[in-house]
Amino acid sequence: MIQLREFLLSIGSLFANLFQHPDWRNMADVLILTLLIYQVIKLVMHTRSSSLFKGIAVVLVMAWLANALHLSAVSWLLTQIISMGLLFIVILFQPEFRRGLEQIGRSRMMRRLIGLPSKQNPERVEENVAEIVRAMSNMSRKRIGALIVVERHTGLGDVIESGTRVDAQISQPLIENIFEPNTPLHDGAMVIRNRRIEAAACILPLSQDITISRDLGTRHRAAIGITETTDAVSLIVSEETGIISMAREGRLTRHLDGRSLTILLTELFTPDRSMYSWIGTLRREEPEDGE
Repeated sequence: MIQLREFLLSIGSLFANLFQHPDWRNMADVLILTLLIYQVIKLVMHTRSSSLFKGIAVVLVMAWLANALHLSAVSWLLTQIISMGLLFIVILFQPEFRRGLEQIGRSRMMRRLIGLPSKQNPERVEENVAEIVRAMSNMSRKRIGALIVVERHTGLGDVIESGTRVDAQISQPLIENIFEPNTPLHDGAMVIRNRRIEAAACILPLSQDITISRDLGTRHRAAIGITETTDAVSLIVSEETGIISMAREGRLTRHLDGRSLTILLTELFTPDRSMYSWIGTLRREEPEDGE
């Protein structure tokens, strides 16, 4: 097993060789290594593992200082800790590595390799979008809590199995009836797959992100949680405030109106169109009020 200390020494040798004997291969090595380190930092930022990451960095710095200052006892102790190697790091950051591999699997390059879905009937897309927007707007006005998850490229079969199968066309009355309080299917998430209501009362994983506002309830944490490990998009209606929100890639955008929902859902139901043209205009930081 490659030991962490040997790994760090090899990195130092790589950079030393770059300056002593520069060529395009060494430059490519450094560029790839830099990108990998950057992606790792992105994965652990704003998660519980960020503290562990900082702790490992402190241990490495202390080990370097102890070795430079010839502190034998401290250097030996830190060396024993470091000698546990990369396997220890993989175990610690297993959720982040898993999320990173899932992101690679659903990247644009991979979707091009396997082929994109065919274009959908525009009239049918507009009809489905209109039904959902009317239902969300009505529930927002009545302050009826709702959570809808739209499946994209990552399959949600396990989530669907946790709920009750519906397999029905998208319609405003059905959506509102499912989320009506004190009905059998109102508690949980609705999953939309291939422009059909596939299941309701589904159980979603809760986000463990410590940066999420404490004012946000379980519904919002579940909506964010499913988007942290998949490319699904969640739509939420707050039961307390009636605010309509959207969660995507672990980020929450609040205070959506009918126009924003229409743009969002049209993009979701038309997979061959880019979702990034509108995301910058919709994304705002979540306020401190509300559910």
